[in-house]
Amino acid sequence: MLLASVNLNKRLGATSARSRLASWLREHRVHAMLAQEPFKPVDRTPPVLPGFTFAGGDGHLAAWISENLAPPQVTSPKPWLLRTELDWLAVYQVHLNAYTAASRTAQLAELNELAAAENDRPLLICGDFNLAPRPEDGLFGEEISPFTTETERGHLRSLIQAAGLTDTTADQPPAFTFERRVSNQLSRFRCDLALLSDHLTLATTVTADTSIRIGPRAFTDHSALLIDLPVTLENAEPDDVLFCLNELISDGPAPSAKREYQPHKTAMSRQTPSPASRAVTRHLTGPLGVRSLLDHGCGRGVDVAHYRSTGLDADGFDPHDAFGWPRPERAGFDLVTSMFVLNVLPDPWQRIQALKDAASFTRPGGHIVVVTRSPEEIAKAAADGGWTAHHDGFWSSKSKGTFQRGIDAEEIIALARRAGLVPAADAPVLPLPGACHTVLFKPQT
Repeated sequence: MLLASVNLNKRLGATSARSRLASWLREHRVHAMLAQEPFKPVDRTPPVLPGFTFAGGDGHLAAWISENLAPPQVTSPKPWLLRTELDWLAVYQVHLNAYTAASRTAQLAELNELAAAENDRPLLICGDFNLAPRPEDGLFGEEISPFTTETERGHLRSLIQAAGLTDTTADQPPAFTFERRVSNQLSRFRCDLALLSDHLTLATTVTADTSIRIGPRAFTDHSALLIDLPVTLENAEPDDVLFCLNELISDGPAPSAKREYQPHKTAMSRQTPSPASRAVTRHLTGPLGVRSLLDHGCGRGVDVAHYRSTGLDADGFDPHDAFGWPRPERAGFDLVTSMFVLNVLPDPWQRIQALKDAASFTRPGGHIVVVTRSPEEIAKAAADGGWTAHHDGFWSSKSKGTFQRGIDAEEIIALARRAGLVPAADAPVLPLPGACHTVLFKPQT
């Protein structure tokens, strides 16, 4: 889905600006818009945007959603912050104080606390920060502007590091999003930002559009950020839709309606151990000194029987009750295996939770081996099978409710860090053609 974040400088009440905004939204096929300073006074009835539904907020911060999509949950934890839930992704829209560095510093500290409370849920923080993240991001004339203090930058760096975020538009040279002449000098800032959970950056595209503030079609004085997210939203209920905007602005399929995910239906019925389990016992358990093992997401348990046949103290767990492997009462396993589990979970948030759960069964100093289908294998299967794109992967079967995504080792590691896991040093490499894998280590503390 395409999300637009833009400071409208209170201009949405003007008919000409509203018309140009509506044309721009249609032209770019935007699904949702987050607006800072959209209109005045702040408590007025929000102006109507053709093809969009007002989702929440006020004249400080507001959200609109394409009318063919179900309105998201929108809350306002702070006057300068609007939180929007886009399925599995939490989006914080901010408009930090434009006048004092002390206020911005305090707001950044609050943001850090709020982000920590999300408990590693995938996060996007976007909007007008009213500061320059790096010295070169704020210029007055040709000199570094003193507007942003180093204290502010320190708090922003702390937020980015603590929450595992990436400043997605931190290019060199900077692409300024705001320019204004002050005392006959040009003031330029990259202050409109999109901070994104680092494990989402490969699947997300962020671009700055200057056309809305420069040229004959301009309707505000800030650039817009266009953020193409790997999120598929639910359709609106038909009774709530006057006409489907998607039919007017897109030649592609409408977003998928809500479906029940059934990842257990991807489990294979095997009579013999999987190649991945045989690779574990041949190449991994000996070098790592493994005596106890849990197969996390074991399906019907054929691999558990294989592990036991090699003399390991092995158990299995699968959340699908019908498979008959309930949650073990014990923990502290030397090795936990996660075989082709992450790639059938339909979003990064569920994958992080699965890794955290697997880590809870692992002893400190123990290991987790994660095996996934490769991006190349999934791309080929999707093309051959005509799979429908969904979130960051595909419906492998809409009728069954099964999902697949190819996940490489780099992505496994990025997700695993959210579960407190790190790559294991000098771990053996498993010979698994068509699959990706990573051996992870659970630190002692």
